[in-house]
Amino acid sequence: MSGSPSARPGDAPDADPLAAYRIGEQPYYRPSGNEVALYRQAYRHRMPLMLKGPTGCGKTRFVEHMAWALGRPLVTLACNEDMTAADLVGRYLLDANGTAWHDGPLTLAVRHGGICYLDEVVEARQDTTVVIHPLTDGRRMLPLDKKGEVLHAHPDFQLVVSYNPGYQSRAKDMKPSTRQRFAALEFDYPDGEHEALIVAHEAGIEIALAAKLVSIARCSRELRHRGLDEGISTRMLIYAAVLIRDGVTPHDSCEMTMTRALTDDPDMASALRGFVDAQFG
Repeated sequence: MSGSPSARPGDAPDADPLAAYRIGEQPYYRPSGNEVALYRQAYRHRMPLMLKGPTGCGKTRFVEHMAWALGRPLVTLACNEDMTAADLVGRYLLDANGTAWHDGPLTLAVRHGGICYLDEVVEARQDTTVVIHPLTDGRRMLPLDKKGEVLHAHPDFQLVVSYNPGYQSRAKDMKPSTRQRFAALEFDYPDGEHEALIVAHEAGIEIALAAKLVSIARCSRELRHRGLDEGISTRMLIYAAVLIRDGVTPHDSCEMTMTRALTDDPDMASALRGFVDAQFG
């Protein structure tokens, strides 16, 4: 989870409280549809946005790219079941000067006009994420109950959340009262040609090698719901490609970043190794 300092009484005002969250260089992103144009329209109206799609398909990179393109700071929080409302909005802390309020990452984005990205939002407890409700309707406000303040969102603030419906639906899901507050964009792994270009660019390898790795991944994705919760992601392909680029054999690279990372089942591991053998002999 992204943390940050917050101002204390007597501190000099910060010219840019979200300076640490600004993206200096353009993140590499290849659109696979009209998602860039749709995001721009959603941001134009500061519409809360939900990104749905499998792990490692590029949701986070997409948000980073859009934050850079729009010139907005991006405050990212990786949600988990231990995250409390105070982790989002802030708390009073005791320091050498006494007790002072410290804004949480969400509050910083709301107060100063950043994009707040809650990654894998359904991993957080529902009694924690309910604090976002007043931010996702016409009120656009964040009650800071412990501070006795109602914070109205900066005009540039936007809330974006992501989750993986294919993996989470068995145990966790977003409450209807929460999800109906968001517009949604759906993501999946790119088609083979686009995915190979992404892997080649990110890892600095030849397109022919990237295409072989993508072929392995596409075969593995056919096993989803037939023994694998998730197929090989684009992120995993980049990991494998980086190792191959640096001299690790393709078989060892794929074993380390794909097969062993995805499954402990001997039969499923054997199937994945068969996909690797088909490409690399």
